[in-house]
Amino acid sequence: MSTDGPGARQDLLLGAELAAVGTLTIAGQRDLAERVRAYPNLFDAEPFDAALIGGVAYATACNAAGASAAELRVANRAALWIFALDWQVDTLAVTAGQVDEIVASCLAVADGAVPDPGSPLASFLADIRDELATSPAYQAHRRLWREELRRTLTAMAREWDWRSAHLTGDGSGLPDPASYLDNADNTGLAWVNLSHWLRTGDRECLDRLDELCAAGRQVQRVLRLVNDLGTYDRDLTWGKGDLNVLMLGIDRAEVVRQVGGLVDGCVRLLTPLRTSCPRPASYLARQLGFVTRFYGSGVDFWGGM
Repeated sequence: MSTDGPGARQDLLLGAELAAVGTLTIAGQRDLAERVRAYPNLFDAEPFDAALIGGVAYATACNAAGASAAELRVANRAALWIFALDWQVDTLAVTAGQVDEIVASCLAVADGAVPDPGSPLASFLADIRDELATSPAYQAHRRLWREELRRTLTAMAREWDWRSAHLTGDGSGLPDPASYLDNADNTGLAWVNLSHWLRTGDRECLDRLDELCAAGRQVQRVLRLVNDLGTYDRDLTWGKGDLNVLMLGIDRAEVVRQVGGLVDGCVRLLTPLRTSCPRPASYLARQLGFVTRFYGSGVDFWGGM
């Protein structure tokens, strides 16, 4: 086989990168499958199928070029935990009091508490916390980690209130499109990213966590809108009352325009970071590309719906 010419060399490089992504995906999927087996009561619902677990591992592998499987373990587990949290709040919780209990138990774990043995969600979070606690970066930035988790939990609780208002036809309890977008912390993406950086970040990364988190929140906002564009028909028909930005008086063309503006804003935030901390900046840039392509395709992580 000839490898002469730039086209052939590019194909070789692409093949090598795809092989690396595949290797990381397989390792990540095996680790997450073991977590699922460790917490059977947390992942016993039909949507937690092999495709979701593999999809989580694949997404992380695509974002983190050059990482090792060990370096991606926390990011993978944190991402899977967000899916479990979302299921607990969005699907299983039927009262505001149950949502408050979930929030309180998770924040207690973030503050160092021993989890209630009857809460596999809190126990899985404690596993992630304890692995991060072996990193000096976590010890230095644990308050920031706790704050990002609080933002995610608060946003999910707010989303539960909106969904309840939507189900009861209470239009006064619904957000406007801007408030809805401002609640993008409910995706948990910024918390997952911070967990990854506290596990893997070098000095340049850790010195710029505030800038990286700001850029990551912009990626979250893109995810929020692109996901809504891809799941609008599902949200209309599956009867859970989930809100979608297209239900709030804004049309698809305007949402697409906003996505374009947010992507441009992400690129502007990431441009200087590519020089000062290239590895996490590349991670976020690849994540942005993955989010726009994957969710824009209409494919859904959730199975069995």
